[in-house]
Amino acid sequence: MLILAFVGIPLGFAMLTVGAGFFALIRGFDPAMIMAGQTISALAANDALSVVPMFILMGTFIYKANLAEELYDAAYSLLGHRKGGLAYATVLASAGFAAISGSSIATAATMTKVAMPQMRRHRYADSLASGCVSSAGTLGALIPPSVPLLIYGIITQQDIGKLFAAGITPGILLGLLFMTAIWWTVHRNPAKGPAGDYSDWHTRLRRISKVWGVLALFVVVVGGLYSGIFTATEAGGIGATGALIFTALRGKLDRRVLLESLVEAGRTTAMIFIIAFGGLVFANFVTLSGLTTTLVTWIQSLHLPTIGVILIIVLIYVVLGSVMEAVSMMLLTVPVFAAVVQPLGVDLIWFGIFIAMMIEIGLIHPPVGMNVFMVKSVMPDLPIRTIFIGTIPFLIANIFALALIIIFPVIPLWPLKFMH
Repeated sequence: MLILAFVGIPLGFAMLTVGAGFFALIRGFDPAMIMAGQTISALAANDALSVVPMFILMGTFIYKANLAEELYDAAYSLLGHRKGGLAYATVLASAGFAAISGSSIATAATMTKVAMPQMRRHRYADSLASGCVSSAGTLGALIPPSVPLLIYGIITQQDIGKLFAAGITPGILLGLLFMTAIWWTVHRNPAKGPAGDYSDWHTRLRRISKVWGVLALFVVVVGGLYSGIFTATEAGGIGATGALIFTALRGKLDRRVLLESLVEAGRTTAMIFIIAFGGLVFANFVTLSGLTTTLVTWIQSLHLPTIGVILIIVLIYVVLGSVMEAVSMMLLTVPVFAAVVQPLGVDLIWFGIFIAMMIEIGLIHPPVGMNVFMVKSVMPDLPIRTIFIGTIPFLIANIFALALIIIFPVIPLWPLKFMH
């Protein structure tokens, strides 16, 4: 399957081909075609999946409203006058944009265009600036509404509202650790992050007023889910409608933008669904082959404590994260790993947050961090080595945050106590 993916066949089709092909070798061609057809039609008919295009459409509308610049300006006005302030502002703006757009890679590309010129103008070290923009977008994997958490919830049939709630505290924790990494970098070498311009409160309030609509939308969607006022599917519809209204009120909506948004959301949704179809067909073959049962039996025979099993999964994700895209990696591994950890008493809501954090680490660690290469594609003059060096403090912050949620599982699960 990996060989097919590496020679250029889209991963969804690679998983579909290998899953159905090897199923046919074991059971025969007709049963394989019936299995593939039933798997795809059952997933396509699952109304829970309608939440995915709705949240993607919400993010597309927000992106078309050119919100990234306003988010950055608002964060810059609050924090830019401090040492490392432009990097702090980048973390804050990227977190907001990634949460709404649902894509870490798109956030890295967008914020590179917005923040890198500003940081270069203020003579920031390229390593700090590029490391910051490539790392900060990864917060979108945790902060709701997170597309990886949506996909995980659908795969494992876990409550999406609970997953979103569980992502809030680790997301805030990781954002604070990212800012600590910036503070440490600038504290050791102040020349890497000079202070920017000071903004008075009139300027701050004016800039914040430009983004209040999207902040309100975020509060309504996440707050409604958290309080149980509406379901995840309803939240997606409300979010997409609110984003449409927000874009229209900003004067950014016309027939061309509406059509582009719908087409772009449709393409992204189709890509995710094809990967999902292929992933489930492949997962059926893996189950039939006995790999899942064998793996569970083998891990149980090692008599490892639960934390030992989790650390083995960490190592597997570090390797896979170097070469695979987040959704593909989840669809390939989550059905197997969930079957491994559930008998050990691991909470699957906690495990979803763990998976999201592993995805974040995979996006920025060498040799093939997807976010790093996205920043490189936007800024071709930046050496790839410089960007990877810049991500090191943020990678350490990610690892520290991961260690904390493993040692203290209550960190992500605590908000669930207050859900209705």
